[in-house]
Amino acid sequence: MASFYSFGKIYYTILAIIGVPVDLVVIVTLSQGKCGLSTCTTRYLVAMATADLLFIISAVLLHRISFYYFPVSFLEITPVCSITIVLLYAASECSVWFTVTFSFDRFVAICCQKLKTKYCTKKTAAVVLSTTCILLCLKNVPFYFRFEPGEIINNVPWFCKEKPYYYTDPTWVAVDWFDKVLTPLLPFVLILLLNALTVRYILVTSRVRKGLRGQSKGENRSDPEMESRRKSVILLFTVSGSFILLWFLYITYFLYYIITGINSEYYNDSLYIFAEVSIMLMDLSCCSNTFIYGLTQSKFREQFKSMVKYPVTSIIQLMNKQNN
Repeated sequence: MASFYSFGKIYYTILAIIGVPVDLVVIVTLSQGKCGLSTCTTRYLVAMATADLLFIISAVLLHRISFYYFPVSFLEITPVCSITIVLLYAASECSVWFTVTFSFDRFVAICCQKLKTKYCTKKTAAVVLSTTCILLCLKNVPFYFRFEPGEIINNVPWFCKEKPYYYTDPTWVAVDWFDKVLTPLLPFVLILLLNALTVRYILVTSRVRKGLRGQSKGENRSDPEMESRRKSVILLFTVSGSFILLWFLYITYFLYYIITGINSEYYNDSLYIFAEVSIMLMDLSCCSNTFIYGLTQSKFREQFKSMVKYPVTSIIQLMNKQNN
């Protein structure tokens, strides 16, 4: 267990060191609108990157890093750590549901041409994203009252301990079920469904367009429409596919927890490690979209490199001016 503790400390330290600056650069890069993406798509991606950044701050920095490096700090005061947990829940769910809304937007853009002009707009994206964020934040407010102090030291409540009746009280059991179904079970199903419908539509329309353009006889003509859809599908599938792979173990853990009904406080070493690894992968899912943009979008890579090089080139130019 000591070795796993050390592994977790290194893992979350690297995640924080890389995640925060890279997400900031991604947000700035995408906000400039020079990555060859529509305004609607850009808004979804900026929202996802922002949610990822907030998750790293709340879950990795304030929750994990503080635990590893500052085990007794003001962050462990009960009201403060309760707020931190609520924030990390909200940030995690926003990251997940922004992925769902993005997947739905791409589904409409590719498969519903009549609805596309009305739905795939920057105004609709702003309404969808803001409404989703507000509802998820309000939904997580009750979890502030889930915890009680672990210790009282000099009349100050310390640490966040789950209340004894959290696992038995019908109201809390219902809230916990609703929470887990809403995230990640429902998003998992919705993303799989949207991807399946998108693939089916593309395969059907691809065969039709090839027939109409005479490609069924072996001719090789470029098709700008299919090329545009191909790029959209690559971005969609890498974002949603990453979510499915990285959340799969956590969903397995959740189903095991539901079936057995074992309180996490009574896990043996193997179950504890399994639960922690599933959470690590889930946390990585909320921080991985940055790398997906880089792998799939050439224009984004160009803008990203320019953003990274800009401070260095500015310093070199300044030094040259001073020397001259």
